[in-house]
Amino acid sequence: MSELGSEEEEEEEEAYLGEYEGERNAEGERHGCGKADLPNGDMYEGEYEHGLRNGQGTYRFKNGAYYVGEYLQNKKHGQGTLFYPDGSKYEGSWVDDQRQGYGEYTYANGDTYAGEWLNNNRHGQGTYVYKDTGSMYVGGWVNGIQEGDAELVHLNHKFRGKFLKGNPVGTGKYIFDIGCEQHGEYIQPEENKGEEEEEEEPSLLGAPKWKATEITELISWMPPVEKAPSPKSSEAFSPAKDAEEEDEGAREEEENKEAEEDKGEE
Repeated sequence: MSELGSEEEEEEEEAYLGEYEGERNAEGERHGCGKADLPNGDMYEGEYEHGLRNGQGTYRFKNGAYYVGEYLQNKKHGQGTLFYPDGSKYEGSWVDDQRQGYGEYTYANGDTYAGEWLNNNRHGQGTYVYKDTGSMYVGGWVNGIQEGDAELVHLNHKFRGKFLKGNPVGTGKYIFDIGCEQHGEYIQPEENKGEEEEEEEPSLLGAPKWKATEITELISWMPPVEKAPSPKSSEAFSPAKDAEEEDEGAREEEENKEAEEDKGEE
């Protein structure tokens, strides 16, 4: 991840060092829209307020990086995009010159991260996509490291469980596209306390190992379907039967009426 030097190095000692072209207030301070060539070789064009970058602006670093976004009292604050010299890019929220809040980072190798940030680190919930493999980590982060409930999605299967310090830990399961799940847990191997082993790197000693316990079929959830109640007696409602009874009653009434008319004629 690319990092840049502080922008505050210029203009700290004297407010008007460097060339400036733009608006000023009654006190002669840079105020409004303006363009400045700064003593450290950087350039800024945008809004000022009482001599400080404040509002929308574009800051170009002498190393080729540039920032387009919001400022507050000379610091990146609000929404903005920073383009780094190595081709990486961060677009999102800034607080006091730090990546903080929601933001999307595209790395030089093509990997991407979209999620929460705190003090320039991935922190909270986020999704990291590995370009080379297409794999994707969706879950928690703490100070830039994968930690918490998460799902690691690969091409034809995925792991669902917990992570700690970048490694899966405890119980979890692998879900395969062929239609089965493998349940188990990640176990931290015991470390030998010998003098030679203590000199080795912790990363080589602490790789957790997967221990499978059972394989089950995928359980597909379907919403319950309510069936219409079946008639339990001859008194049950039947639209067809009721219509037939109504027609028969009407015929009997008509026949009785015709019989009375015939008697009257006689």
